[in-house]
Amino acid sequence: MATRQSVGRWAAVVAAAFLLWVPGLDSKGSEPIPKEITIQIGENVSMKLALIPAGKFMMGSPPGEANRSGEEPQHEVTISKPFYIGVTEVTQAQYEAVMGTNPSRFKGATNPVDTVSWNDATKFCKKLSKKTRYVVRLPTEAEWEYTCRAGTTTRFSFGDDESALGDYAWYECNSGSATHPVGQKKPNAWGLFDMHGNLWEWCADWYGDYPKGAATDPQGPASGADRVLRGGGWSHFPNYCRAAFRSFSSPGARLISGGFRVVVPVSAPGL
Repeated sequence: MATRQSVGRWAAVVAAAFLLWVPGLDSKGSEPIPKEITIQIGENVSMKLALIPAGKFMMGSPPGEANRSGEEPQHEVTISKPFYIGVTEVTQAQYEAVMGTNPSRFKGATNPVDTVSWNDATKFCKKLSKKTRYVVRLPTEAEWEYTCRAGTTTRFSFGDDESALGDYAWYECNSGSATHPVGQKKPNAWGLFDMHGNLWEWCADWYGDYPKGAATDPQGPASGADRVLRGGGWSHFPNYCRAAFRSFSSPGARLISGGFRVVVPVSAPGL
């Protein structure tokens, strides 16, 4: 993951021309890398991913946050490397282009794929990696929360007031008990849609206690019974959509409120 790629090599595999200066990518100083990449995964089917910078944040919820859980103690986390993450949850069209099937309860090409297990999501990542020569994976739980917060420290990526949640999320109060096409609500400050609501999103980690004290690029426990889900879904109240809220389920469980988005390491495209 630490290998640095030249702009010329990236141009051969990246279908986006937007650039962002990210400091410290090599000993020579800053190097421009694409702000977005678009992966072509099928005929007329592509996936856009946004660049997320490295940085530090406070993961979990602070004492006094409304409806906080003891399962989300606040601690400092360093994300040491930039990465790309899906601008939206994986859609049914994208999933079908890779897997050849569409298991979703709520049909719609631009709706997020639902009723997928953690096992299904990781198989999708492996097949897409093989198909495109990108390295595609699920986000770690720390990467997910860092991305959701987008530099904020509040209950939600837009602030503490849950009355504004309907501007950013499909959840129990406005979803009509169904998913909706991705990207219809407001994005967070890093341009990502549906980080709150629509579907719970599988993360790579086994569910377990956070590390004690500060951590760098935490991967979660080495083993466990359940995998992490984040973000809340169409059938859930605002508390479950908080940036710090944690949920979990068996990796084989196909949840009608469960979906996912993917990550590509910055050094990985085209390798």
